[in-house]
Amino acid sequence: MAASKPVEASAGGSGGGGASGLPRWQLALAVGAPLLLGAGALYFWGRRRRRRASGASERKTPEGRASPGPSDPSAAAQPNGPGGDEMSPLDRAQAAKNKGNKYFKAGKYEQAIQCYTEAIGLCPSEKNADLSTFYQNRAAAYEQLQKWKEVAQDCTKAVELNPRYVKALFRRAKAHEKLDNKKECLEDVTAVCILEGFQNQQSMLLADKVLKLLGKEKAKEKYKNREPLMPSPQFIKSYFSSFTDDIISQPLLRGEKSDEDKDKEGEASVVKENCGYLKAKKYMEEENYDKIISECTKEIEAKGKYMAEALLLRATFYLLIGNANAAKPDLNQVIGMEEANVKLRANALIKRGSMYMQQQQPVLSTQDFNMAADIDPQNADVYHHRGQLKILLDQVEEAVEDFDECIRLRPDSALAQAQKCFALYRQAYTGSNSLQVQAAMKGFEDVIKKFPRCAEGYALYAQALTDQQQFGKADEMYDKCIDLEPDNATTYVHKGLLQLQWKQDLDKGLELISKAIEIDNKCDFAYETMGTIEVQRGNLDKAIEMFNKAINLAKSEMEMAHLYSLCDAAYAQTEVAKKYGLKPPTL
Repeated sequence: MAASKPVEASAGGSGGGGASGLPRWQLALAVGAPLLLGAGALYFWGRRRRRRASGASERKTPEGRASPGPSDPSAAAQPNGPGGDEMSPLDRAQAAKNKGNKYFKAGKYEQAIQCYTEAIGLCPSEKNADLSTFYQNRAAAYEQLQKWKEVAQDCTKAVELNPRYVKALFRRAKAHEKLDNKKECLEDVTAVCILEGFQNQQSMLLADKVLKLLGKEKAKEKYKNREPLMPSPQFIKSYFSSFTDDIISQPLLRGEKSDEDKDKEGEASVVKENCGYLKAKKYMEEENYDKIISECTKEIEAKGKYMAEALLLRATFYLLIGNANAAKPDLNQVIGMEEANVKLRANALIKRGSMYMQQQQPVLSTQDFNMAADIDPQNADVYHHRGQLKILLDQVEEAVEDFDECIRLRPDSALAQAQKCFALYRQAYTGSNSLQVQAAMKGFEDVIKKFPRCAEGYALYAQALTDQQQFGKADEMYDKCIDLEPDNATTYVHKGLLQLQWKQDLDKGLELISKAIEIDNKCDFAYETMGTIEVQRGNLDKAIEMFNKAINLAKSEMEMAHLYSLCDAAYAQTEVAKKYGLKPPTL
């Protein structure tokens, strides 16, 4: 697919990356991809210890057991019955509560509310614990009647009396969810998660749900109004390196050179007019990427000789700056040009298919890749990128078939061979097949031996070695990758994460991730990872700063939503710390 080293991040998440027994820095290896939005909150809040199954129980019933008595709620002990004058105000309140519990159990919620209200009125004001229980019980009855505003109000009173009252906080969180108060819901459920030690799956799932909703809501608004941002030259070169049959990314041919360049060489001018596309290609060779879209536009408006190429190149850079809405019409036009070079049309289909996948439209994405294979069956790029799509869809066997076809068409495709090994490894790893894991690891050795200049081979092998806890060898592979591509910031991030997982060396890990930012200050993955580590260190304000930097660099709305989820989770923890003095464990 048309992304910078997409399998590296996405496939890394297919092997149970959400397992709560793993440290978050290990999980971070699998969370960099925009296509793993759902893992965001659970990964962010995952703790080293496993969740206890008992923590998933529903919180529906009121607190306190009714006193033994007749099955008819009305026959329960009456505050003013025989001996009632001898009962203390608290005893009378407890009796009213017990009566309310019987009504609640019988499904008579209005009567239960009356009893709990009576208990609240009778209870001495200094009895905070009892009063908070009565309010929480009344909130439980209101909840059954779906009176969410009253639920929230009573839970608020319960929490004011008992700030660490888990049942009241969680019930209020659910009421806020129903009232569409997402921020308040998140703060309450964050407090619950911390108080429960991140052990209750029910609370974790609500947190994940509201974080997703908040993230999507904020990303939709932000992405719509964002300023276009050109990625770093490193990212752009990495993107184009994933294509071998892409005409627009090839160097200028002698016959395509501009008039000025040809005059310098003393050649006759072939292109008489001022050609916008050829200027764009020259700017591309010079890495002067900001001028490419405008020059392509000139070619398109002039309906020049290279109109199809200009449309595809402009669409590609629209995608790179995150403007899919502008890219789509250009891609559609190229795809519909039956007279155009078939490789241009196939490339447009690959890029539109990748765009659809990024927008979580896998059916449309698959259709585009299949159409590309139909119109240009000898195009190795189609099978290479479709193989990556199949990995994202957990269709590993089909992915391997596509990589094999890519390799058949281009035996020198080191990238396809490395990614095929990684697909086979993930399949074996997730299936717990030790023999197949060994075979896949040997496959990696064969690939790096055959293609010693393929940085991707070392990087993917390093991830597999990390899974196998062969940390020393993984570190060596990252070093080889850095030797080959010293300006690849992502490799420094992965190596930094490895130091944390392997040696718990926080200083070295942060040093390497800082180096990644120094190399590429537009590396959103580096900022995201730095933010995640700062959360673990308890530096929430710093974490929020890092997440916001990553948000501003996000290359898709879905990636931005994922980053907002992380940022909102950190912000919620700061609010909970202020209100209740609660903080999760830190490094």
